[in-house]
Amino acid sequence: MSDYDNEKITQTPANEAPRDEMPQSEPERQHYHDAEVDERIRRAVMVMGFETMTPIQEQAIPHLTAGRDIIGQAQTGTGKTAAFGIPMIQMIDPNDARLQAMVLCPTRELAVQVSEEIRKLAKYMHQIKVLPVYGGQEIYRQIKALSAGVQIVVGTPGRVMDHMRRRTIRTGAVKMIVLDEADEMLNMGFREDIETILKDIPEKRQMALFSATMPKPILDIAHTYQNDPQFIRVTPKEVTIDLVKQAYYRVQRKDKTEVISRLMDFYQPGRALIFCNTKRMVDSLSEELKVRGFMAEALHGDLTQNMRDNVLAMFKKGKCQILIATDVAARGLDISGVDAVFNYDVPEDIEYYVHRIGRTGRAGRSGRSFTLVSGREIYKIRDIERVFHTTVKERSIPKAADITRAKLDKIILEAKLIMDQKNLDETIGRISKAMEQYDFTAIELAAAFMKEKLGDELSEIRDEKPFFKSERAKGQHGAKGQYKGPYNRAKDQQGGKGQQGSGGGRSGGGYSGGNRSGGGKKPYEGNRPYRTERKNDGQHPYSTRKKPKY
Repeated sequence: MSDYDNEKITQTPANEAPRDEMPQSEPERQHYHDAEVDERIRRAVMVMGFETMTPIQEQAIPHLTAGRDIIGQAQTGTGKTAAFGIPMIQMIDPNDARLQAMVLCPTRELAVQVSEEIRKLAKYMHQIKVLPVYGGQEIYRQIKALSAGVQIVVGTPGRVMDHMRRRTIRTGAVKMIVLDEADEMLNMGFREDIETILKDIPEKRQMALFSATMPKPILDIAHTYQNDPQFIRVTPKEVTIDLVKQAYYRVQRKDKTEVISRLMDFYQPGRALIFCNTKRMVDSLSEELKVRGFMAEALHGDLTQNMRDNVLAMFKKGKCQILIATDVAARGLDISGVDAVFNYDVPEDIEYYVHRIGRTGRAGRSGRSFTLVSGREIYKIRDIERVFHTTVKERSIPKAADITRAKLDKIILEAKLIMDQKNLDETIGRISKAMEQYDFTAIELAAAFMKEKLGDELSEIRDEKPFFKSERAKGQHGAKGQYKGPYNRAKDQQGGKGQQGSGGGRSGGGYSGGNRSGGGKKPYEGNRPYRTERKNDGQHPYSTRKKPKY
C-alpha cells in the first residue's frame, strides 16, 4: 500500500496555471483565430480567457458551421457548450426577432449555465437575445421576456412543453435544436416530451445531440430525427485530465465522515466538491461538517430554486468552502477554481466518476480527487481503472500527528498574516498587563490558545482490511479438530482452537470432523453438508432429521 501523499493542494488563481505541473507532451490544439469563427465571437472568447479549442470543439464546429447534423459523445467539462454555441450564434439572423434556435437540458442549473455561456459568446453581437426557461421560476416572467423577442431559448423539456401549449413558444422559424446531456434527460423520463418537441419543429432544420453515453434509446432518437449525422467521440482517456491526481482510501463506512474531515484538514483545499449518492446523505454530511467548523452547504433536488441559486452563488464567491451534492443536482455545473473533488460514496454508475473528477484540474490547473471505498466498492474502483484506462492510487489515511501538524501550520500562518496586516500595540499592552496579573508567560498563553484552536487529541483511524478473497484467505481456516465424523460438528466447533489471521477460522475446528471452517479435508465430496448444531439424541428440537447414509 502506498503512503499518503503529504503534498498540499496548490491553490492558484483561476486564470493562472502552475507552469511546473503542466503536462510535458500536450497535443497541439487549433487556435480560435485560425478557425472560421466570426471576429466578434473570437473577441468574446479571448475575453473569456481561451485561445485554443478543445477536441470536441475542433471536430464539432466545422460540421455544425457547414449545416450538418452531429452526434457528440463527450462528458461534462469538455467544452460542449462552445462547440454548439459558436455555430448556433453565427447562424442567427439578428434582424429576425423570432425564435431560431433551441437547446434542451435535463436540469434547471444546466439550462442557466448554458444560457450564460452563450450570452458570453454573443457579448459583442448585441441584437441576439438568449433566455433560459425552466420550472421553479414564475412562468409569467418568462412569457413577458419571450413576448419581447428571443432568438435562442435554453430550457428543460417540461417547461418548454408548457410554453408550447400556451403558444408563447412558436417553433415555426427554428433552424437548429441541440439536445445537451441527452442520456440524462432520458434517465429522468423526458423522452416523450423530447419527441413531442422534435415533431413540432420544422423538418428542414439542423440537430446536434450530445451525450456522455450512447444507449439504444439515444441512437433510436438520432435515427428517427437526424439526417445522416456525423459521429464525434471524445475518448475517456482525453476526458480524464492528466493534472488530476486520483487517490482512494479503504475505510469503514462508520469512519467516512471523520476521514473526510481529516483529509480536509490535511490537504486544506480552498474550494472542494463532495459527492454523495443520496440526498439524505448530502444533508447529513452537510450538518456534520458545519458542526465541525467547516463552511459547507448542501445541493440536491429537494431544495427550492432560490435556495439552490443562493448556495451556488455562495460557493462561486468563496463564502462557502465545501459544496456537497448529488450527481443529478451537480450535472452540468461548470464551476471554476475547484481544488479538490471528494467521493464520499463511489458512484453507482461508474460513468459518473468522470463527471465528478472532471470538475477539478481544468484550464491547465492541477487538481485532486479522493474516493472513500468501503467493502465491495473496491471492485468499482477496478472497473473504473479498466474502463477509463486510468490509475487510481491507494493511499493511507494521514496519521493523527501529521494532521495536527498541518492544522498547527495553518493557524500559525493565519496569525502571522494578522501580525503583518494589523496594528497590535493595544492588544500587546493588554496581554502584558494580564501576564503580570495572572503570572503566566507569553508561551503559555500562546499554547493555551493553540490548544483551543486545535481541539481534542486525534486517535488513529485504521485502514479497512483488504476485501479481496485472495488477500484474506490466509486467515480463514483453523487447525484440525480432535473429533471425527459428520454428526459431531458441535464438538468439533469446540475442538482445535485456531487464531484469526494465522490459520484461525471462525469456529476453529477441523473440516474432517464436519466443520466447514476447519482445515481438514471434506469427508464426503459432492454431498451436501449435514446442518445441525446438536447431537441426534431425540431430546432436542433439532433432532427430527434422520442421519444421512453414505
